Amino acid sequence: MRDSQNTKVKPGCLAILIKLPPGLLSGLPREDQKAIRRIVGKAVLLEEYDGYGRAVLTFGDFNSNEASHSIFVDPKFITAAK
Repeated sequence: MRDSQNTKVKPGCLAILIKLPPGLLSGLPREDQKAIRRIVGKAVLLEEYDGYGRAVLTFGDFNSNEASHSIFVDPKFITAAK
């Protein structure tokens, strides 16, 4: 998969969520929505690409050392962290 700048972002590397994909937050609990909004523009781990080609981004909750999240996004919404 290629990021918005046409550069391959490899699993295990850091990626930046450029913007929220439409509908990503729909139906999620408020705390999860807040945690996801906080990572926009920040480097997070690109865990893998799923069977549908979506980038699996994994990140911790800034309010808790224990909570972690994974989101699945179209690679056009990410770019490689520099």
